[in-house]
Amino acid sequence: MTLERARLGLLAALAATIPVSIFAAEVLLAVAVIVLAARLVKRRASIPRTPLDGPLLTLAVWTLLAASFASEPAVAHQESKKLVLFALLYLSVETLASEAERERVLAAVLLGGLAQGALMLVQRYALGYDTLMRRPPGFLGHYMSAAGVTMAVLLLAVARLASGPWTRLRPVDFALPSAILVGVTVVAFALARGQGVLVTRLFVLALALTALWLALTRAPLARAATAAAACFVLPVTAWALVVSETRSAWVGTACGIGALAALALLRAPRWAWAALVASAALVLIVPGGIRSRLTVVDESSRDRYYMWQAGIDMVMERPVFGQGPGMVQVVYPRFRWPEAPNPRQPHLHDNMLQIAAERGLPGLVFFLWWVGVAFLAALREARRAAAEGRGARWAAAGALAALCAVFVAGLFEYNLGDSEVLLLVLLLTAVPFATRGEPAPA
Repeated sequence: MTLERARLGLLAALAATIPVSIFAAEVLLAVAVIVLAARLVKRRASIPRTPLDGPLLTLAVWTLLAASFASEPAVAHQESKKLVLFALLYLSVETLASEAERERVLAAVLLGGLAQGALMLVQRYALGYDTLMRRPPGFLGHYMSAAGVTMAVLLLAVARLASGPWTRLRPVDFALPSAILVGVTVVAFALARGQGVLVTRLFVLALALTALWLALTRAPLARAATAAAACFVLPVTAWALVVSETRSAWVGTACGIGALAALALLRAPRWAWAALVASAALVLIVPGGIRSRLTVVDESSRDRYYMWQAGIDMVMERPVFGQGPGMVQVVYPRFRWPEAPNPRQPHLHDNMLQIAAERGLPGLVFFLWWVGVAFLAALREARRAAAEGRGARWAAAGALAALCAVFVAGLFEYNLGDSEVLLLVLLLTAVPFATRGEPAPA
């Protein structure tokens, strides 16, 4: 196997495992970095330059400075190790520039998301994860991480079905998604019998190998993989998101779908009234369970209010370097307002406030610089691809919708603190920089 084919296979396997196993994804990321280093030594690759270089470099440097000035530098530097995950952005830009390779990598994301959403449903209806205090996490450690990943994968599937090229599917094209669902059933059965650890690991390994095969094979099955996977992913992840009962993910999903609708209206403005009617109808038929969760007077909402007040106090005490990465949980008892329902919090449930509390106001500026450049690049590429009818249209639209959803949901949740969500964001952030030079079809 050549280094170039290894690069593609590893990225596809990594993409498939992001929704189901952070350990597997990080191991594959490390191996992919080693392959990139070998290609650099042989002068068969170069580090791509993007407009994100400036904000990412300054954010990384300031994060390390904030860790050095923290009250417990060892703890803060340990948390700063997440900076290495940003290598995925540069690994992805080159690979996703090819339409064929991009389709296979994104198909792998959809297959991994299908597995995650399916297990969430099984947990909800068969394994007792059916209360607000016990929500389904799928393969991940926490239901919030599960909801964040599921949200992004759902929007990717919506973009594929709404904006992707029409593909005539045969029964055999549904073999891979069907196999994923069978595998999830086996995992769920093993979990019910208390033997889930080994079976889960074997499933993750099988999923990674399937994505590797999908990326490298010349079989006709691979050509329809994204469309076939999206047909399964859409209903499964949509319902999984409902049963997750995670309001931030619901709001983010609504904004992501709004972004896709806006792109569609740019190409066909005559459908504006139809879109308005459809939106009104959707509001009217929202299930009562969802409407009952859309409140700001419950204990969770009150706790957020008081933890945000504590976060502001943290920023005011140390506005330049902040408390240090990972230090919010350590210092929270000192800043906690007496009215807050919970005595401890691992984070502040808001991306911007968390960054400001950890890394000071300069760190927040560098973070917003990165978010702004990434979002505007996705918006420009999605609009250009839609206007020109390019092959990158659905990928660019899906990246824009997912980024919009994650950033909006991040107003109510520190979702970028979850490595799974961050890796998926970095992979999709690479799409507009990879496809910007793609020519329009003849």
